[in-house]
Amino acid sequence: MPARPLKRVLIANRGEIAVRIIRACQTLGLETVAAVSQADRESLPARLATRAVCIGPSPARESYLRPELLVTAAKGTGCDAVHPGYGFLSERAAFARLCTQAGVTFIGPSAKAIEAMGDKLSAVQLAAAAGVPRVPGSGRVAGLPDAHAFAARHGFPILIKASAGGGGRGMRIVHRQADLARALDLAATEAKGAFGDPSLYLETFIERARHVEIQVLGDSHGNVVHLGERDCSTQRRYQKLIEEAASPAVDADLREALAGAAIRLARQVNYQGAGTVEFIVDDDTRRWYFLEMNTRIQVEHPVTEMVAGRDIVVEQLRVAAGAALSFTQSDVKLAGHAIECRINAEDPARGFLPSPGTLQIWKPPQWPGVRIDSHCYAGYVVPPFYDSLLAKVIVHAGTRALAIDNMRAALGAFEVAGVPTTIPFHRDVLRHEDFRFARVTTRWVEEKFLAAAATGRQRGQAPSDIGVRP
Repeated sequence: MPARPLKRVLIANRGEIAVRIIRACQTLGLETVAAVSQADRESLPARLATRAVCIGPSPARESYLRPELLVTAAKGTGCDAVHPGYGFLSERAAFARLCTQAGVTFIGPSAKAIEAMGDKLSAVQLAAAAGVPRVPGSGRVAGLPDAHAFAARHGFPILIKASAGGGGRGMRIVHRQADLARALDLAATEAKGAFGDPSLYLETFIERARHVEIQVLGDSHGNVVHLGERDCSTQRRYQKLIEEAASPAVDADLREALAGAAIRLARQVNYQGAGTVEFIVDDDTRRWYFLEMNTRIQVEHPVTEMVAGRDIVVEQLRVAAGAALSFTQSDVKLAGHAIECRINAEDPARGFLPSPGTLQIWKPPQWPGVRIDSHCYAGYVVPPFYDSLLAKVIVHAGTRALAIDNMRAALGAFEVAGVPTTIPFHRDVLRHEDFRFARVTTRWVEEKFLAAAATGRQRGQAPSDIGVRP
């Protein structure tokens, strides 16, 4: 494909990822336009970009989720490309197609690839065609009789999933036949509200699972490479909390198998740009299965950048301009261990209740080996309209044990006041022996860590002794 040089990029997102994209554009000498809602007019992305343009009121549905407004903003400000970041419209094929029709480069895969991998059932079918195993599961469920038939064949527990889903929405775990009908209704209603599509399918639920994902990059010249794996098992309600690279549960043979499967799947859909192929690894049997593919940059991409020494966002921009990847698979050398903690404006002592407000103090640690991706500053008003992510703290060290120790020290030195954050929660997880000895699975936070905290509160123990501090 001939090169199509970029000059100016509209950033169709907000928060830390908008800042991250601006920095990458600056590296390549590209101008940037920050598309901001009214709530973000004085945000750090608005200040750092070459210019900012207001695209609508504060609620996301009236601004960041309006594709026609974003394309109009791109055309009106002379942008030749749009970077969607993650979340919002980043995995909407219709948005990618609208950009292309308007003559604006969408920095991401083709609309066709997004459609193929965005529908979870389509994705597992493509995975099967590429020789990538899936968790034992159904096709699209037409109603309760289909679910009963699946249960009769595979038994319980069952995981109900939204075909168009992501982020844990439209998902339910069912342990008993008596709960199946209500769970189907609830999952369909949630899927309809979140994605406009109530379609569901079923899978066997793996009780002790690890969430492992492979970072891939492809270009328009037929090149596809991987940058190793990340472990995202430390999560709550299917939302990732701590990520690390490499995975402490993956050996060389498993890494080769997962990476090979990810490359085959990316080639199957002619993938271009940055993407992530996610897998479930059964901690008891060591069997692994395809979960889904995310056709965008991931929140947790920095841990991969730290161990691989590659700037993934810069590669996205280069590939979108028609260039080949700047390195080959043989150039990829993974070194050390990286851990990322997502710092949210949430109160762990109150069920992780979002806590908007004003950051009276904001002093992140500025140490060698510690990276802070954030859009925050002292005096910043955390708005109530969006997700609660304030910052990502990323630590890179020679070994996993040293990375854990350095992360605990970095979080201990992080000064924040004005809103409660998840920093105490992360510190307590990092000092838990299950985390230190890599015994965490995707249900560990809820079933063991938080359950122990709740039991300790009932017994009147001090919060610092039970894992979750007020």
